[in-house]
Amino acid sequence: MTRVSIDLNADLGEGFGRWTLTDDERLLSVVTSANVACGFHAGDAATMRRVCALAAERGVRVGAQVSYRDLAGFGRRAMDVPAEELAAEVAYQIGALEVFARAAGATVAYVKPHGALYNRVVHDEEQAAAVVAGVLLASAGLPVLGLPGSRLHEAAEKAGLPVVGEAFGDRAYRADGTLLPRGQEGAVLHEPAEVVERSVSMARFGVVTAHCGRAVPVRARSLCLHGDTPGAVDLARRVRSGLESAGIRVEAFA
Repeated sequence: MTRVSIDLNADLGEGFGRWTLTDDERLLSVVTSANVACGFHAGDAATMRRVCALAAERGVRVGAQVSYRDLAGFGRRAMDVPAEELAAEVAYQIGALEVFARAAGATVAYVKPHGALYNRVVHDEEQAAAVVAGVLLASAGLPVLGLPGSRLHEAAEKAGLPVVGEAFGDRAYRADGTLLPRGQEGAVLHEPAEVVERSVSMARFGVVTAHCGRAVPVRARSLCLHGDTPGAVDLARRVRSGLESAGIRVEAFA
């Protein structure tokens, strides 16, 4: 029997100046990949440097979490950014994080959009192509982490970039395999037993129960757990324990 494996990622470094949100140090003891905020939705130079150093110490892969330029809205507000400008801003964010990753003895291992940009590039071909152009501008071969079947993955594959499918243990799904918008009731799941069960199902069987009750296929190599939800560290530990108890190996994809 082939042993199943899955990567665990979390959004980290989501603070700014004296304001902190995520418990980076404790989450880095659980996850295998860290999506580090690059300063556009959260994060600053000192935070990026600290998280990269902590990740490198623990052997956790560093990923650039790129966003629309929206500190006030935490990158979760819809924005219309010209494609050329967005490509440049994606490259800018990757380059900034790469400086601190290299200083810590690591490198940026992949790229993942954040928030409104993540949701936009599921369907928007132009914005998806702009993100890919930004990745190519910054580095020729970085894997792109995102929703399976998205326009982002289509554009990345067309450009010759590796793509990595992502699933969400603590988010509700719609019947088409996309995420239920955060503004709708039940979009974020908080019950640990439910999150663990869904995570194991997606990792082992590639299926999740949608908000409407329908079974939806999910082709994922990485599982995201949000670091900004209450009890995030305890939930992440329970998910990892549940995966390992089910015989699923937890390891980085990059």
